[in-house]
Amino acid sequence: MGARIGSDEADDLALNAEINITPFIDVMLVLLIIFMVAAPLSTVDIPVELPVAVAEAPVRPSEPVFITLTEDLSLSVGEFDATMDTLVMEVGIATSLNRDERLYIRADKSVPYGELISVMNVLRAEGYVKVGLVGLDNPEAAPVATDPAL
Repeated sequence: MGARIGSDEADDLALNAEINITPFIDVMLVLLIIFMVAAPLSTVDIPVELPVAVAEAPVRPSEPVFITLTEDLSLSVGEFDATMDTLVMEVGIATSLNRDERLYIRADKSVPYGELISVMNVLRAEGYVKVGLVGLDNPEAAPVATDPAL
């Protein structure tokens, strides 16, 4: 708290309406130092050599149901063409209405992510929750494009 000395009123000290932020700054600096000291201590750095996992690809059923989304956003279920409206009907025919059968979605890499998610949402709304995404097995088969700006 502060008071002015030497004001016009001799007997009454006038209240100072200014906020004294010095204690606030002191507390913030102490907290900053505490966090700067405690942050490196909170990370655990235990050197561990993890083994390399060489897992086999999961076994596919003899007749898997593939849903293909091409570059021009056309859909097909197996060998039959479909649209977003007829997708559920075509999948129902291919799976014999077995909602527990796993479906595999193949999408061209140029397909927007939103289109792929909308296909998955249609399938999920109908009860098909076992949906897998198909990619290349061999990482050397398709080199990853690197951004020269990075």
